[in-house]
Amino acid sequence: MTPELRRPPLRADERTTLGGWLDLQRRILRWKCEGLSAEDAHRSVIPTSPAMTMAGLVSHMRWTEHLWLEVAFLGGDKKRNPVFDAPGEDADWRTGGRPFAELLAEYEAQCARSDEIVAAASLDDTGRHPDFHDSGASLRWMLIHLVEETGRHAGHADLVRELLDGTKGYY
Repeated sequence: MTPELRRPPLRADERTTLGGWLDLQRRILRWKCEGLSAEDAHRSVIPTSPAMTMAGLVSHMRWTEHLWLEVAFLGGDKKRNPVFDAPGEDADWRTGGRPFAELLAEYEAQCARSDEIVAAASLDDTGRHPDFHDSGASLRWMLIHLVEETGRHAGHADLVRELLDGTKGYY
């Protein structure tokens, strides 16, 4: 695992800085997935958090991006997001054994869609979904939250990967 990971420029405008930090955290998460077997990607290594597999982390982050930018910010259909699946907790973490490569491709596509949404809006624009109090936040706030959420789970991925096969590293 030899990443090409760089922090955003030390002096840049706000949009470049926020996008740069979010992209870095996304790349760290993807890096932690490199070279994993499909079996290991779905293997649980934390007994008290069985859904926290590498596949589960990728699935969760895909749906997190969808929730904040397509649902809360754009006002999209929340029924498409498993976070709102009433019968089960942590539905966005469950993969149903779907192929890891498919989950990664969906995450990549969601990140690209998120980037399109951000590029088309002002950081001062606010969310539009009428059902969520947090959708009243600015796009700036949502991006900071996504940096925090993605960074936190990239850290989880670092630990899960080390427990799976001993691979560790920091850029």
